[in-house]
Amino acid sequence: MKKYNLKNIAGLSLVEMLIGIVITSMMIMAIITSYNVVNKSYSQVTDRAKISRAGRDIVEMMMRDIRMAGFRYILGTNTLDMPSRSYLEFKGSDTTILESHDPIIIEKNILGFSVDGTVPPSLKHDVDDICCDRIHIVYDDFNQNHVNQPYKRYKTTYFAKKIDEGNDQRYAVYKTVQSWIQVVGDDTGAWSTDCAACYVEQKIRDHVVDMEFVPLNKAGLQMVPLPSPGSDPAARDNLYKIKAIDLRLTFRSKNEFFRFTSATKPRWLKGLGDRHKAFLDKYLRDSVVVTIYTRNIGEGI
Repeated sequence: MKKYNLKNIAGLSLVEMLIGIVITSMMIMAIITSYNVVNKSYSQVTDRAKISRAGRDIVEMMMRDIRMAGFRYILGTNTLDMPSRSYLEFKGSDTTILESHDPIIIEKNILGFSVDGTVPPSLKHDVDDICCDRIHIVYDDFNQNHVNQPYKRYKTTYFAKKIDEGNDQRYAVYKTVQSWIQVVGDDTGAWSTDCAACYVEQKIRDHVVDMEFVPLNKAGLQMVPLPSPGSDPAARDNLYKIKAIDLRLTFRSKNEFFRFTSATKPRWLKGLGDRHKAFLDKYLRDSVVVTIYTRNIGEGI
């Protein structure tokens, strides 16, 4: 058996081993740092994408409902032995908002909603908060399988409520759908949430900063006074001159987004009108603004 002389076997000295450990450690630290940077960037991109995706979903929902505002179903001459057009009672003009059948009613800067009006508007987290407007949308539908009431009428209300979860104080958007119950042969009816398509206070979007609706006339100008039922003739008249709605929805990231904040350089949020607020936290806020044209109301309809 061949024998090796240990003196001729090369090895690593203690200094060489220490140098190798230091270089390896530096490489590992560089990899970890790079990973943290990439992961942080990915998280920010993901947060932006979540806000954008959620914003598109709720905007599309609101666009469908606003475009339906004021729709009246006319069956015409038929062999179904049903009325040729809607027989449902109409309540408009100087009625209250809860009773009204007017196509679109916007209430500015108000939180909460109850179908019977017994719950007063809730207070905001902060008196300087700008959230949110409330909108009521009324439109008709038809279902020939419901012989007792083939003509339907729905009122959809979008509104915001505050949410308290420890230090996380925020707002969320909710939706309530009511139906006008008035069977064939009755002279009157009432709004009800007891129907297959109805629901009360369904949360549709969390982490909302503001929800703003601005009615526009046929010239594209903001309507003054604000269209509303009640004692003001000009405001009542404007209810049926709404040609479009400017909608702005502002969302906030679920988690903190920015690394730093500065008391001397706040991040400003500006609305469509005179609504604005400065924020000093690290959350990302992004707005979606669209103009929605009303198909069934407005001058010339």
